[in-house]
Amino acid sequence: MGQLLVIVGLATLTFGIIEGPVRGWGSALIVGCFTAAVVAAVTLIRYELRRAEPLLDVRFFRSPSFSGAIASAVCGFAALAGFLFLNALYLQDVKDFSPLHTGLLTLPMAAMTLVSSPLAGRIVGARGPRIPMVIAGAGTAGCGLLLTQVRADTPIWYLVIAYVAFGIGFGMLDAPLTYSAVSGMPRSQAGVAAAVTSTGRQVGAALGVAVLGSVSTARVHGPFSSGFPGASHLGWAIMAGCGLAILTLGLLTTGVRTRHPAEPSPEPAAEQPAERVP
Repeated sequence: MGQLLVIVGLATLTFGIIEGPVRGWGSALIVGCFTAAVVAAVTLIRYELRRAEPLLDVRFFRSPSFSGAIASAVCGFAALAGFLFLNALYLQDVKDFSPLHTGLLTLPMAAMTLVSSPLAGRIVGARGPRIPMVIAGAGTAGCGLLLTQVRADTPIWYLVIAYVAFGIGFGMLDAPLTYSAVSGMPRSQAGVAAAVTSTGRQVGAALGVAVLGSVSTARVHGPFSSGFPGASHLGWAIMAGCGLAILTLGLLTTGVRTRHPAEPSPEPAAEQPAERVP
């Protein structure tokens, strides 16, 4: 039942976001999709709270560290998926590059991710997740803000700067996500915490393409090659907002006081002497 409710919620939400600009946000189909998504989410929460072994224990979200990690995973991978989708449209349909050249131009982002990912792990091990999370948010937001100024004749060097910023930011994100999620759970639930974080990444990727792609392509008027750069600015602004959300969550949910388990792990009985009451 839990799996079915998750499928219904995500499917109707994603369909509604993608088809809303085409069919009309007030159409019966789109309103029905969003209503079904809300009903599925509420039913899932109520159902899982009553299960002895729930698919998703919603009580885990009482941990600020865990909740911040999941929200950051959704925002970060929404930014990644939206970036790859919109950037491919821009380079191929506006700049008229081939798919091969489009991939080659995106390599600076991939290269910086390759460099910054292991560095993020070292920083997390030495200083905790806050610094990498802040850098991740700043890099993502910086890339989004740079691309809000993109035009049909934007030079390649400007795009490369934006790609490098995003590569650094995204590379810094993964290690602190897993650390924050696991550190916010009892030790016995570490595997579940990591799995839920992975699910958050996939949900974010699906919603990123849906949201950024929908709001950008729906605003294109006239020929796509000339109308898409300006229409994409809102999508890039949403990407920047995702970066700011990651930065804010990194500051608010990765402090020493927030890295406590959602539920305290029981101590061995020998370390908890019972106090006799007369």
